[in-house]
Amino acid sequence: MRTCVDNLIALPHIDGPLIRNEVEFLSSRLELLRQNRQITNEAYLDAGAIQGAFTMIGNLVEMGVPQQEIFAQIREQLTRACNLEVKHPGLDEAIETGRLL
Repeated sequence: MRTCVDNLIALPHIDGPLIRNEVEFLSSRLELLRQNRQITNEAYLDAGAIQGAFTMIGNLVEMGVPQQEIFAQIREQLTRACNLEVKHPGLDEAIETGRLL
């Protein structure tokens, strides 16, 4: 999840389709990891909080909220993502491995 957040923070501009694509990627990847028992149900649920935040951020983008506020919301997810990786080591790598496929 940390890599997802870092990638978004590095962008100069966030639009609705970009966030929706990230949410869809996370949703499908987390579900696949859970089904294949590569992550626990607890990790799946914990990661879902960040996925949900991305959905909310996408809604803010579509409402025309200024980019400054969008990036502030994304930066708030950075701490959550770091804590998630401490609690569930390897989660970020498991998610991002699916991005390469």
